[in-house]
Amino acid sequence: MRWDNLFDDLESQLEQGISAEELDLGAEEERLRIGRLTMRDRLEAVHESGTGDARGVAVTLANDLRLVLRPVTFGRDWFSADIIDDSSRRAQCIVPLAAVSGLGLSAGQVAASVRVTAKAEHPPLSSRLSVSFVLRDLCRRRRSLTVVLAVGEWHGTIDRVGREHLDLAVHEQGSARRDSAVLEYRVIPLDRIVLVRL
Repeated sequence: MRWDNLFDDLESQLEQGISAEELDLGAEEERLRIGRLTMRDRLEAVHESGTGDARGVAVTLANDLRLVLRPVTFGRDWFSADIIDDSSRRAQCIVPLAAVSGLGLSAGQVAASVRVTAKAEHPPLSSRLSVSFVLRDLCRRRRSLTVVLAVGEWHGTIDRVGREHLDLAVHEQGSARRDSAVLEYRVIPLDRIVLVRL
């Protein structure tokens, strides 16, 4: 009878030890998983969860500009978003991830941003495209836009995109890009761009 109690007690202690070890291992795996998350991963998780759809995500940029954005598409080193503000007009932008200084998230968004998300077997093409590819597309379309830097902003049309820079023909907002309307040409390093407002 005493042996039965002894073996039951040993078995219970062994089960508790194994359970504690499994919990420690699970906690360590979770710390490692979270340690590998990038800001892009977290923003994309908030987007996929839908917690950022109604109220957006507060994004602080490298020039201390704070915007409420609703992410739409994610690229390799950028994301596109709708700008949520008090005006009724719909504004869109492209944000290089390197220009993001911080995110202001609600408690629900923080929880959603660190959840395990299912990775697509074949990620969309946009997730492999760099910001220079997107800017080349805007150049090809002759899209009038505003390029925001830490030191100011210029409105115009992109004439060409090089490896690490772009040429912007600066003209008045609302006017078409004509040689006679161009005020100056700006060569802008891509890594200095904080936001491209479309």
